[in-house]
Amino acid sequence: MKNIRIDFVSDVACPWCAIGLGSLEQALDQLKEEIQVELQFHPFELNSSMPKGGQDTMEHLMQKYGSSKETIQKNQEQILLRAAAAGFPFSEKVRPRVYNTFECHRLLHWAMTEVSLATQYLLKRELLISYFRLLEDLDDPEVLLGAVKRAGINVVEARKILESDKYASEVREALAYYRTIGINAVPSVIIEGKYLVQGGQPAEVFVETLRQIANESSNDTESEDLS
Repeated sequence: MKNIRIDFVSDVACPWCAIGLGSLEQALDQLKEEIQVELQFHPFELNSSMPKGGQDTMEHLMQKYGSSKETIQKNQEQILLRAAAAGFPFSEKVRPRVYNTFECHRLLHWAMTEVSLATQYLLKRELLISYFRLLEDLDDPEVLLGAVKRAGINVVEARKILESDKYASEVREALAYYRTIGINAVPSVIIEGKYLVQGGQPAEVFVETLRQIANESSNDTESEDLS
């Protein structure tokens, strides 16, 4: 069984990131007898300048893409179908508002640093569920702590993180780093530090890519053994 590292650069407020994660989960389930994965999440802010309180979602998307309300609604319908197909169903209602997610990323960094990668994964899922399935307010600390609780993490410690500025500088450094290496869209899934899969790809793309990388790794190992 091959061990593969995956760095998943994404934002909690990104529907395609949730879809991409769902597809990756489906792929890993198909490949569970072939590969073992170390999955780590890294921050990206789609709305870094969004003020407290956020913005109406339809208004935000119409401004961002210069599209009509009808076009945005059709796009949202397609997103719902893709999310369901990826095994990560959203609420049938469009999320009411778009938020800045810096506090989410601080909690995710805390989970990764002080708990475990497995815990960070659980928290990432719960934060995505809070936003896309429960339509909750990501500016509300109690909403974030609710996701922490569902992920089985210490809520008292999480509250201390939110009430401080701990890990703020580390998150900013990570945000800057991924911009520096050319990550300008998410999800960006970096495999073994050198292969990039972008966008909310279907599970088949991840299966093919991961299997190919695992095979290449096996061939490289065999070549080294023969030298």
